[in-house]
Amino acid sequence: MRALVQRVSRASVRVGGETVGAIDGGLLILLGVTHDDGEATADALARKALGLRLFDDGEGRMNRDLAQAGGAVLCVSQFTLYADTRRGRRPSFTEAAEAALAERLWERFCDAIERAGVRCERGRFGAHGRGERERRPRHAAARQRRSARLTATAAAVSVGPCRP
Repeated sequence: MRALVQRVSRASVRVGGETVGAIDGGLLILLGVTHDDGEATADALARKALGLRLFDDGEGRMNRDLAQAGGAVLCVSQFTLYADTRRGRRPSFTEAAEAALAERLWERFCDAIERAGVRCERGRFGAHGRGERERRPRHAAARQRRSARLTATAAAVSVGPCRP
């Protein structure tokens, strides 16, 4: 399971001209699912995303998590996070889970966010939507379940393994 997490001032997603999810402040999470992911992985990744300290405290340091900042989540399914571009010029998506599994685990992830007491707006699974966001600079995190590295740059943070 992979999640691209961005701290936003506001974000929304529209499908067919209708706004299906919108937040004013919080995290925009693009979520990808692979074949061997399960419910425990979805729950663990949701806990990890909620625990990321991406929000400023009174001294301007990133010391507060989403709940402490009073934000919400907009979660959008994104199978393209499993694009493989190592060969040729056309991406392969064979590592992305089949739609039924992906939808079930995407819903499980969103439900875990809500069970933690945080409002979770959702895109529409499988729909071609149009997203808008007002992003806070320097505040994005890429999270991959199997990654064992911790790296930081001015633009993004990649955090280590997510254990169920």
